[in-house]
Amino acid sequence: MSSNPFMEFLRPHRTVPITPWTGNGRWDLQPLRVLILFCGLFIFGLGDAFVIQSNIGNGPWSVLAQGVSEHLHISMGWSTFAISSAVLLAWIPLREKAGFGTLSNLVIIAIAIQIGVDVVPLQSSFLAGLLICLLGIAMIGVATALYITCGLGPGPRDGLMTAIHRRTGIRVGRVRLGIELSVVLMGALLGGNVGLGTLLFACLIGQSIAVALGVVARITEK
Repeated sequence: MSSNPFMEFLRPHRTVPITPWTGNGRWDLQPLRVLILFCGLFIFGLGDAFVIQSNIGNGPWSVLAQGVSEHLHISMGWSTFAISSAVLLAWIPLREKAGFGTLSNLVIIAIAIQIGVDVVPLQSSFLAGLLICLLGIAMIGVATALYITCGLGPGPRDGLMTAIHRRTGIRVGRVRLGIELSVVLMGALLGGNVGLGTLLFACLIGQSIAVALGVVARITEK
C-alpha cells in the first residue's frame, strides 16, 4: 500500500461501491439519486465531446457515430442517439431489461455530446488535442463512477455486453473487446476519426473508471 496519502486516495477500486445514493432497483427513483445520475450522464457526454474535438482520434463508439453522421448528414447527437437506440433494440432477443438509467443514458449523453461539439472548438494543435483528449477520458471516468453507482440500470452498450456474456458464457472482457473492435472497424470504414485518441481511450478508460470509483468509495465510506 502506498504511503503517499494522495496516491492512496487515487488507488483504483476493483468493484462498484455501494454509496448513500445507490438504489435498490432500476426504477428506485429518489431526487438526489436522479440528480447524480443526470449529472454523471451529462459529464459523460461532455467528456466524449472533448475526445471528439481533440481531433486526434475518437473513442470507439464515437468513431462509429461520426461515420454514421457523415453518411446520413445528421448531427453527432442524433447519430449517437440512433446508435444507442439500435443497441437497445438488440437487448430484446437477449432478454435484457432496461431501467430508468438506461433510458436516461440514451437521451442525456446524446444531448451532452451535441452541446460539447458545438461549444468546444476542434483542436488544430497536437499538444492541445492531447490535453483535451486526456481531460475527456478523465471526465468519462468520473461520470461513469457517478451514474453507475446509482444502480438504475446499465447504459445500452454496457447492457449489451453483459447480456451477451450471460447468454454465451464468454468472458466479459472478451465480449467487450469484440464489441469495441467491431465498432471501431465499422466506424473507420464509414470515415470516423481513428487515431492516437482512440488508442489512448482504449488503454486508459478502464483505469480512469477504476480510479474514479475508488475516489467515490473513499469519499462516501462511513
